[in-house]
Amino acid sequence: MLLFPNSKINLGLNVLEKRPDGFHHIETVFYPIGLSDVLEIIIANDGKFEFNQTGLPIEGSTEDNLVIKAYRLFVEDFKLAPVKIHLHKVIPIGGGLGGGSSDGAFTIRLLNKLFSLGLSKSGMIEYSRKLGSDCAFFIKNKPVFAFGKGDQFEPLRVDLSTYTMLLVVPAIQVNTSEAYSRIIPSKSERLLKNIVLQPVYQWRDQLQNDFERSVFSQHPRIQQIRQRLYDLGAVYASMSGSGSAVYGLFEKKEIPLGLFSDCFVWQQ
Repeated sequence: MLLFPNSKINLGLNVLEKRPDGFHHIETVFYPIGLSDVLEIIIANDGKFEFNQTGLPIEGSTEDNLVIKAYRLFVEDFKLAPVKIHLHKVIPIGGGLGGGSSDGAFTIRLLNKLFSLGLSKSGMIEYSRKLGSDCAFFIKNKPVFAFGKGDQFEPLRVDLSTYTMLLVVPAIQVNTSEAYSRIIPSKSERLLKNIVLQPVYQWRDQLQNDFERSVFSQHPRIQQIRQRLYDLGAVYASMSGSGSAVYGLFEKKEIPLGLFSDCFVWQQ
């Protein structure tokens, strides 16, 4: 069976306060986009578990991959037969696009279907939360206002389909823990979800990503990309999550892509 784990962008991100458990209370809007990995899982006829990964290289131990963790999680509760998994990575890693989280969540969705486990979306969401804060978002995969650790969701009617989205990802990986360490949490005066419900042309002066100030100071190239998107006519441009991906929303369809020849560029 084959699925295509997609990515997401953050529409604004406010870091409100540090929690006693070391995490942070945040508020943001997760918005799904079409940039996707490829995930295939089949039952292993030879009885041997196998995991293969192609495409963009993933650093670290294979056992830390959320696809593997999702399978191990299900094996504990459902005694699943061995499978063969092939993950082809397309979504840039360390860009704030949720690619790894999506891979984990889509593994849960695929295993649920492949083995006819009968889990509801609520059931799959609970398993996803065991993998990571934003994994659960990719079960329903619709725009949400996210709060708490980023794992509590409220449906939100946001539609960017009339805009052309240009996503630019430089060859920079931002360490999320380090990015958090440079932020002084503060509660915003206006609820972010109310700002997002306004027309997009009003977002520029109101919809902020709290990570931008600290990340831009460490990686000026990311700030330059955001400014270049505005120079090209973006109605709104922002870094996604803690970066390094930056997206711009345009009312026009024709956007010169050659200006970002040293970056991963994707258009929707």
